Amino acid sequence: MVKIRLRRMGAKKAPSYRLVVAESRKPRDGRFIETIGYYNPTREPVVIEIDEEKALSWLSQGAQPSETVMRLFKSTGIWEKFIASKSKDKEALQA
Repeated sequence: MVKIRLRRMGAKKAPSYRLVVAESRKPRDGRFIETIGYYNPTREPVVIEIDEEKALSWLSQGAQPSETVMRLFKSTGIWEKFIASKSKDKEALQA
């Protein structure tokens, strides 16, 4: 299964994260398929940068976001766009 999750970067006690697409069996900081953004919670304001096109593409292919990534997607509006595109596809199939 493919997951969208965070990969820890940065120095000790100063974390920053990359949003990566990886196999669920790989370790947290191990091998990944693609980087789709980054998240820096230590800055004020918090920095969230996500490539929306890549994220929507991976979600439509069945990648499962982790809980934290789901929260980031909801705060940036990507999750709502994914749900809207999913419902449009269903309507197109029924018509």
